[in-house]
Amino acid sequence: MKVAFNLLVIGAEIGEQHACQLERLKALGYDAVEIPVFSGNEHHYRSLGKLLSDIGLSAGAAAVATAEANPVSPDAAVRLKARDRHRWIIDCTAAMGGEIIAGPIHSPVGIFTGLAPTAAEFDHCVEAMRAMAEHAAPAGIRISAEAVNRFECYLMSTIAQASAIHQAVNHPNYGYMFDTFHANIEEKDPPATFERHHREINHYHVSENDRGVPGTGHVPFAAHFDALRRCGYDGWLTVEAFGRALPELAGATRVWRDLFDDLDALFADSIAFIRREWAAAGDRLA
Repeated sequence: MKVAFNLLVIGAEIGEQHACQLERLKALGYDAVEIPVFSGNEHHYRSLGKLLSDIGLSAGAAAVATAEANPVSPDAAVRLKARDRHRWIIDCTAAMGGEIIAGPIHSPVGIFTGLAPTAAEFDHCVEAMRAMAEHAAPAGIRISAEAVNRFECYLMSTIAQASAIHQAVNHPNYGYMFDTFHANIEEKDPPATFERHHREINHYHVSENDRGVPGTGHVPFAAHFDALRRCGYDGWLTVEAFGRALPELAGATRVWRDLFDDLDALFADSIAFIRREWAAAGDRLA
């Protein structure tokens, strides 16, 4: 199991200017970071990958679909742009030595038709995710599509929807993510849902109900960690908290206020919480 931190809370463009924060994460005991891959080129991510390697942090990518390159658009030209964007995300991730690409890569956040997903949109998504997994396979990169709550996304909001797409994609490099924030909204019994689908889930976000510091809200993390331990989960546990460093993302995720007092305290308190809950779950199940 690796403990990771999603760096969207810092900004959308991570580089050498963030070396001190990356070194701080390593000093606190983090094993990995999720790097936003929203812009830039392979040269940038290759340099960033070397920095991460020198510090001793594994890399993953946090990525999204966009309206201009929507994988499920009815317009074939837009879907082709999505394929190009997916290939670019994979190539940048490979350049930095990344292990996984995670996020709402299946459809754009905040873009709605006003209707439930159609059979054509489902098929477009399956085709795009399979193509992405095939392009990622030679680099050994895993794809993890994120089920995002219905207020942000309509195509893949529940784990059941994610599972249906996963089964249709049917590729060893493709899986989907369990995020405790989104599951807290959409699932009747989130820990039980994880256990039911854990063989398909290849990534995990630890996120509080307000997207602030994990352990300070009402997400039932003890039950979540018990489920993780019972199922033998051995992937990444990535802290995802949100701030207002990236106005476009803050607007899309409806973050209108500060959700934590201090960035360094967020780093320190989050990993301490995960280590404590992981150990406590092990004790309970011993």
